[in-house]
Amino acid sequence: MDGTLEHPVTAPPSALGLWQGIGRQVDYWATLWRRTWRGVLVSSFLSPFLYVIAMGVLLGGFIEADPAELEGATSYLAFVVPGLIAAHAMQTAVFETTYPVMGMIKWQRVYESMLATPLEPRHVVGAHLSSVVVHLVATCGVYTLVMVPFGVFATWWGPVLAFGAQVLCGTAFATLVYGFSTRVTSDQAFGVLFRLGVFPMFLFSGAFFPVSNLGEAGAWAARLTPLWHGVNLSRMFALDHVTWWVAAVNAGVLVALAAVGWRWSVTGLTKRMIT
Repeated sequence: MDGTLEHPVTAPPSALGLWQGIGRQVDYWATLWRRTWRGVLVSSFLSPFLYVIAMGVLLGGFIEADPAELEGATSYLAFVVPGLIAAHAMQTAVFETTYPVMGMIKWQRVYESMLATPLEPRHVVGAHLSSVVVHLVATCGVYTLVMVPFGVFATWWGPVLAFGAQVLCGTAFATLVYGFSTRVTSDQAFGVLFRLGVFPMFLFSGAFFPVSNLGEAGAWAARLTPLWHGVNLSRMFALDHVTWWVAAVNAGVLVALAAVGWRWSVTGLTKRMIT
């Protein structure tokens, strides 16, 4: 099976507004969360925390902290934490919008059942993406709170704005990857996405070292990635070294990508599921 329905669902006419349709799916997503939260807790909170300890505290203890070389950070831990949370937001968003989306289209056919009701594709997409955003808020929020005692934030408002940047970064990736997932017919495409997209961005978008270390061409290539905008915005706020026009560009790019991704997701699911 290639995942395309032999008899695509014909959606009944619906007068539901977007938020009404999303609201009618809250019970489903809340039930799903209650059944899976333990695994999510480990993957979303414990693993990244241990990674920060290993990279930022243990390895960071051997790295000379020069603010001129670390974009204003007074320690390697302060440098790596904001970027690592943004990168983890990207990973969380990608994982939540690849196999789960294909499963609901092709394997469990949950979307098929949903669209046999007055719900429209935009309602289904909106509810799924809303659940991802809730996951991002919980993950980034707890991650940020855990890091506060380590003294990695320069101001009281820094973690608040950095948290917003991290959630925005994850949301942009969620919408884009959701649209991608509605258009592929095999889960092998996700392996390509992870190997050629997610992992290179995770390593080379400034989360672990300044992109200037990549050379001029490499630095510009890194700045073209969506993750760099999230990492840079998060780090500027966390370290209180904000260049506001750069922050506006970073935020604008992420908002634009999220908007494009939303449209791409809705049209993708509509073409996949609806006649």
